[in-house]
Amino acid sequence: MTTATLPTTEETDPFCLPPLDAAALLFDAPWRRFAVIGDSLSAGTGDPSPGYASIGWADRVADTLRRVHPDLAYLNTARDGATTAQALRDQADRLTAFAPDLLHLPSGANDIVRRTPDFAEIEATLRDMYRFAAGTGAQLLTFTLGKAYVVPVFPDWGSRVRAVNDITRRLAAEYGALVVDMWAHPINDRENLLSADRIHFSASGQAVLAAEVVKCLAHQLGERVPK
Repeated sequence: MTTATLPTTEETDPFCLPPLDAAALLFDAPWRRFAVIGDSLSAGTGDPSPGYASIGWADRVADTLRRVHPDLAYLNTARDGATTAQALRDQADRLTAFAPDLLHLPSGANDIVRRTPDFAEIEATLRDMYRFAAGTGAQLLTFTLGKAYVVPVFPDWGSRVRAVNDITRRLAAEYGALVVDMWAHPINDRENLLSADRIHFSASGQAVLAAEVVKCLAHQLGERVPK
């Protein structure tokens, strides 16, 4: 007799963190003003997944920080379809006024959705974003794009993602930003990872990404992070 494998849920997902465990990892977190700038990936846009709460990764991280600091201020200005240049133009003023002490930056996903990306221009624009962000005095945070993020119309899409991820890693190192590296994360192989558009993480991916962000922040604080 064989036993059917039960579907993974948020409670059984080995890459997720229970809310109390996530908060425990950040028990001494100093951040009280968390902000997000960028595009739909920054916003946490995605379809529901059975067994997972339909909450974007950024909102999940804010909820975790709020367990530590109930007075946490949270601002997410990210907009679907925004390029880095558009995010700077349309969202920067609100971020400056908000004065974050923890700030997530976009990864250039929409910058490479064009016939022929100019990677020198993309790097220059992302550098402008990092320069602006550094001026807020906040701890900067970003993530690389995962292998599962695919736009089939572009046959060189994988090389585009690798190139923009390399830019992200270089700028993050230069400006002291924390990087959650999702390029080769095991969840890239999950059948239910992506939403119907085959671009955005579904709720299951959002939950895992939030857990990875919390682990990254905990590592920065010197906490012991579970593998």
